[in-house]
Amino acid sequence: MTNLEKNRQAKDSVVQEIREKLERAKSVVLVSARGLTVEQDTILRRDIRKAGGIDYKVYKNSMMSRAVEGTNFAGLDEYFAGPTAVAFSYDDATAGAAAISKHLKAMPLLEFKASAIDGTVYDANATKAIADIPPRDVLLSRLLGSFKSPMASFARVINAIAEEKNGGGAPAATEESA
Repeated sequence: MTNLEKNRQAKDSVVQEIREKLERAKSVVLVSARGLTVEQDTILRRDIRKAGGIDYKVYKNSMMSRAVEGTNFAGLDEYFAGPTAVAFSYDDATAGAAAISKHLKAMPLLEFKASAIDGTVYDANATKAIADIPPRDVLLSRLLGSFKSPMASFARVINAIAEEKNGGGAPAATEESA
């Protein structure tokens, strides 16, 4: 096997690795990390790893371009210029952008390039907005809280009416005490 064939095989292997990540990813975030110090990059990678469910890696633009062909992330192709780091989010579509966003102030050279969620490509400004969306579990708990509040108010009103009908005596049995 010649060196050219070995090189081609290595490139195909990298493209396949990226495709496998894309198949599992709910979202992809592209960032420009040009000019970060080794210490800053280490901190960023460590914090992203701690966040969980996110892979963060630098790939050659040509490899990324080949890998996104024919996928929901094909629209990102136009953003593969200059040094590009990629965050693949597997569990929560906003997790990658949120994890990176925490470092934007401390690392002014770190910039969003674009992101893609469910086949929709977002520019840098929209990616910043996506980063501000709370995680799924927080949104669900807020939703459940908003359901609970009116029901609790309704239960208090019904209980007050029952107390009034009982002549102001002992409170009527509630669902909690029953």
